[in-house]
Amino acid sequence: MNRKTLVLPALIGLLTPVLASCQATDSAGGSGDAIVVGTTDRFTASKEAPAPVDPAYAYDVGTWNILRQTVQTLLVQPRGDGEPEPEAASSCSFTDTGNERYVCKLRDGLKFASGDPVTAEDVKFSIDRARALKADSGVFALLSTIDLVETKGKEVIFHLNSPDATLPYKLSTPVAGIVNPADYDKGKLRDGFQVDGSGPYTMDTEVENNELVKAVFTKNPNYQGQLDPKNDKVELRSFAGADAMGTALRDGDIDLMTRTMTPEQIDKLSASDDSDIDVVESTGLEIRYLAFNTDAAPVESTAVRRAMAEVIDRAELVSKVYGSQVEPLFSLVPAGITGHSNSFFDKYGDPDIAKAKSTLAEAGVTTPVKLTLHYTTDHYGAATKKEFELLKKQLDDSGLFDVTIKGAPWSTFRPAEQEGEYAVYGMGWFPDFPDADNYLAPFLDKDNFLGSPYANKEIRGKLIPESRREADRLTAVDSLASIQDIVADDVPILPLWQGKQYVAARDDITGAEYALNSASTLQLWELGRGVGN
Repeated sequence: MNRKTLVLPALIGLLTPVLASCQATDSAGGSGDAIVVGTTDRFTASKEAPAPVDPAYAYDVGTWNILRQTVQTLLVQPRGDGEPEPEAASSCSFTDTGNERYVCKLRDGLKFASGDPVTAEDVKFSIDRARALKADSGVFALLSTIDLVETKGKEVIFHLNSPDATLPYKLSTPVAGIVNPADYDKGKLRDGFQVDGSGPYTMDTEVENNELVKAVFTKNPNYQGQLDPKNDKVELRSFAGADAMGTALRDGDIDLMTRTMTPEQIDKLSASDDSDIDVVESTGLEIRYLAFNTDAAPVESTAVRRAMAEVIDRAELVSKVYGSQVEPLFSLVPAGITGHSNSFFDKYGDPDIAKAKSTLAEAGVTTPVKLTLHYTTDHYGAATKKEFELLKKQLDDSGLFDVTIKGAPWSTFRPAEQEGEYAVYGMGWFPDFPDADNYLAPFLDKDNFLGSPYANKEIRGKLIPESRREADRLTAVDSLASIQDIVADDVPILPLWQGKQYVAARDDITGAEYALNSASTLQLWELGRGVGN
């Protein structure tokens, strides 16, 4: 085994008023047989969520990774992170000093995979459709600062209702994916797993019992953009668990496995002397947290949420469940992102049961407080259960809480969470784009991702808009820090840890170090076949 550590450029999250034009590059050619990639992401169409891969609905890392291969956006995150670069566009820029008017010009010769031309009107249709449908996934909120989209020839002009220096990032996400009005209804979501776009690949699927088990991505001959596919075909297979995925890699049934590998699996592969498999470790911006329905008993009490923050021992959680593969997190904004602060540590310090007892007593809360912690059994990896067992033990051992834990598959967990059925539940977040705004607004702004009833007027009315005015993100640090301090005080969300990323690949696979970027975007176009060690 060869273990590689990939060091990406610093995540400075800086935006400039003008984005330079990028020209398409020629493909590097074919790679023979399909490269087979394993994942434990599960893709299910259900009564509650019948359109999992519609760009106007999809809002989790797995479905976004399908869309990023197939549906083109005006801009795209570059290979090694940094500011978004033109993709379907030839150029994009703010045309005013206040960051309220943004103009993109489309490339020449853009076509959907079907051969239909891609027009500025198609871009407007796609953006307006997502904004109008307001899917209950909450993904439309990424486009909330857009007031009006208009077209002029090959130009798409975005008029904003408030300054938003992060708009280029948002236009690089799948909710802004360009779809053909011939394939997508303006007034309703597209059920099932069919995806049509102008991205680097087309997709064929294998579906069993309303679950996508295999997706085959074939290079789109009509693709025009800056991405440079190193292969002709990639097959993505969904596995029920990390052990089955690991066995498939060892047996040569797949060429690469990505999220989510277990901590034990990573340790075993890293220590192995098998020279046929390489493990790549890279910086990650994934976070895990406990979320609260602040209208639900007993966590409608701020004192209960604060007491949990005073009891939970992140260091023990990290060392006993994940080891060196994650780090304790004391804010919604992870380390490595401009604007990060350790607000929870500053307020609560190290775990202190006596302090938690005093917090509850002063608020008149009777102990032990009965709580149920909900978690998803199949979305964030097998270690999630062990994590919640330890959280239960920490809270119970304090004598202040009486905790029950309950797990459910993502297909039922997510709709239940959105309906407000859980008082306390565990979630993960893979950023839509690497900027502090994307760790704050999706949880705290109106129409937030969690459907949380928590609403702070200073955050929504002043601090988020204030931070978005600043193209230089260093200038926004004070506003961002104030938001994090308020979150630590009110505890509508309790951050737990920040993770690294791992990919394991057979040694004849090239580009494995770029298979995931820091935001966990699966970049299948980077993979190719070479010669093994």
